[in-house]
Amino acid sequence: MLAIRLPREIEERLEKLAQKTGRSKSYYVRQAILEHLDDLEDYYLAVKRLEAHLPAIPLDEVERRLGLQD
Repeated sequence: MLAIRLPREIEERLEKLAQKTGRSKSYYVRQAILEHLDDLEDYYLAVKRLEAHLPAIPLDEVERRLGLQD
């Protein structure tokens, strides 16, 4: 269980969206968190790597490792 305080404007937007779609506000909050959690994790991992002064990995190497080359 998680309880958060939201600015009134966001709470009102969530309420309107929930009413229009028949879904709960919790559903949309959960969706928003899931959508952005990967990005936040990647960001903080990158910051930690920079702070540790680890060598950068060139984009073409990342693409090769992930099988994303053309």
